[in-house]
Amino acid sequence: MGDDRYPVDPPAVHYDEEERPARKLPGRVGVFVSVVAFAVALLVLWQVFRPLAQGSQYYLIIFLAGTLPLVFLAYKSGLGKGRETPGVTDWILAGAALVVCLYPIAGGYDDFLNRQGLLEPVDVVFGAVLLVLVIEACRRTTGWALPVVCLAFLAYGYYGGLLPQTWPIAHAGLDFAQIVDALYNSGSGFYGTPLDVAATYIVLFTIYGAVLDLSGASRFFVDLSVAAFRRSRSAAGRTAVAAGFLLGTVSGSGTATAVSVGAVTWPMLRRAGYPPEQAGGMLAAAGVGAILSPPTLGAAAFIVAEYLNVSYLTVLGWAMIPTVLYYLGILLAVEIDVRRYGVRAVDAPPTSAWRLLTRFGYHFSSLIVIVVLLALGTSATRSVVYATILAGALSFLDRRHRLTPPRIFTALSAGVRGVLPVVAVCAAAGVITATTTKTGLGAQLASLLVNGARAITDEPRAVLALTVVLAAFALALLGLAVPVTASFIIGWVIIGPALLGLGVPAPAAAMFVFYYSVLSEVTPPTALAAVGASAITGGRAVATMWQALKYALPAFLAPIAFVLTANGEYLLARGPFLGILWTTVVAGLAVFGLAVATGAWLPGVGPAGPATRVLAAAAGLLLLYLDPVAIVAGLAALLAAAGVAALEKRRHRPPVEIRPCPTTPPGGDA
Repeated sequence: MGDDRYPVDPPAVHYDEEERPARKLPGRVGVFVSVVAFAVALLVLWQVFRPLAQGSQYYLIIFLAGTLPLVFLAYKSGLGKGRETPGVTDWILAGAALVVCLYPIAGGYDDFLNRQGLLEPVDVVFGAVLLVLVIEACRRTTGWALPVVCLAFLAYGYYGGLLPQTWPIAHAGLDFAQIVDALYNSGSGFYGTPLDVAATYIVLFTIYGAVLDLSGASRFFVDLSVAAFRRSRSAAGRTAVAAGFLLGTVSGSGTATAVSVGAVTWPMLRRAGYPPEQAGGMLAAAGVGAILSPPTLGAAAFIVAEYLNVSYLTVLGWAMIPTVLYYLGILLAVEIDVRRYGVRAVDAPPTSAWRLLTRFGYHFSSLIVIVVLLALGTSATRSVVYATILAGALSFLDRRHRLTPPRIFTALSAGVRGVLPVVAVCAAAGVITATTTKTGLGAQLASLLVNGARAITDEPRAVLALTVVLAAFALALLGLAVPVTASFIIGWVIIGPALLGLGVPAPAAAMFVFYYSVLSEVTPPTALAAVGASAITGGRAVATMWQALKYALPAFLAPIAFVLTANGEYLLARGPFLGILWTTVVAGLAVFGLAVATGAWLPGVGPAGPATRVLAAAAGLLLLYLDPVAIVAGLAALLAAAGVAALEKRRHRPPVEIRPCPTTPPGGDA
């Protein structure tokens, strides 16, 4: 971006490759994959302004036909040693994927739709092959966990009729043709809402992220973070957190953001005196914040908007206050660690933040344009396309990052390649949603969840509280096994009805499921963001996970307030202004108490002993309940924690040694 820039280039941002990295395809194969991805990008852009007349499912069929074959070429099988170039098997699978995806429109699309519920044998064969290919694509991009879950749902759909009919989850049973029909020739299977969101919203945002990255925005965001805090002892930690937030607007991927920021800021954190595990936990928490932060959020946020039939801007509004609370918790932990670990200031480049803003602040323009256009009523798809065009045009203000035609080709193809894992996950999620819809499993499991809580108590508030705790635990376990997007879809299908049945408003229930799905990225023992950060810092992976959990703790507890209390919805910016204001302040105090409890340090006082930490934790939990009585008790507990910490500090202060005046001999006269 010019000679006045911070001299370190951050690595290229990766887009949603959170489980398994893609191949680095060389030569002609790489060119072929890039050309196909570029063609898919053009189709996606065309659909925004000139939708195909045959309807959205027709478009999804073509989109899947263009992207699913690329998964087999771009991702290794993971069996054996693997190879960087696709083998014969990969090409066969890619060809088969193309054929079975295009089959519904090759033989007459209307005739195929008319056979819904009465598929011909050849339809069943092609649908079965597509099922196998979707599960294999999901395995290649995310590992074994989600495919195993899909197979379990398929087994339930096929064998559920053999279960004792007295069991709540028993059903009449589906034959194989019915299962294939639900997956291949309906709007609830492969071509359901998850894939629709991936093919319309998510792919456009990954293209936008690729354009921002190639225009130099990612480097600017990191440099700005470095320059903004260069004179403080907390500069290294604040830089990592700020860079994670800003870079997340480009990436939208927690693990990729943590790794990208860590590669740049870890040398600074090490010089400042951060232990590797502490630094890795901070980077992981800051990276995961990218999925929680407007204006791009994560893929699941688009599905929230689609399921609830609200605008994406509305979902962004719901996420604003929780995002502030999340980063407040991280920044408080950073300030505590500075004092607890004796972190020192480090030398920073002489470039000032103001100089960077005046020269390269235009990178914020496209982000602002997205929000403004959404507020004016423009659709999310058109808003992001216009923002992408603006980002490309502004790139010519910096000769090093001009988006010339070859670079535009690279950006569009990289954006589509970045969405391939999400496409595989969303198509596989269709297996879960279709089976749940056909068998009614969602309502049955929701009933079991609520009945489990009622078996302990009949008091309505207690039933809700127990259901919320069970739901949070179930989502945390689910997130250990499957990616964020799939975790949300499964959680919404099963846990959403339980919360709605207990009177929880739909926005609160959806955001509860969303946040707990995202936070699986920092939940031991499979916290992917923490694993990626530990690879950068060289710290122990498990210890890094626990540190990441400490930083992200407020985000685990705040969503409970959404659904547990009547005032919780104010934290989603739903309600009167004064209500939103006082709940935000109270929740901020709760985050402060939780930071003291986990950090073992009370800012302005000093080390926090066990009694102080217990009182601070109790204060945080009481304040988050957002009930007047609980708030008063929480404030009292917080004041008591401060008093106990002050007494402990005075008790352990070393006595002042009184020495005689050097001019007066000991025992002599004054």
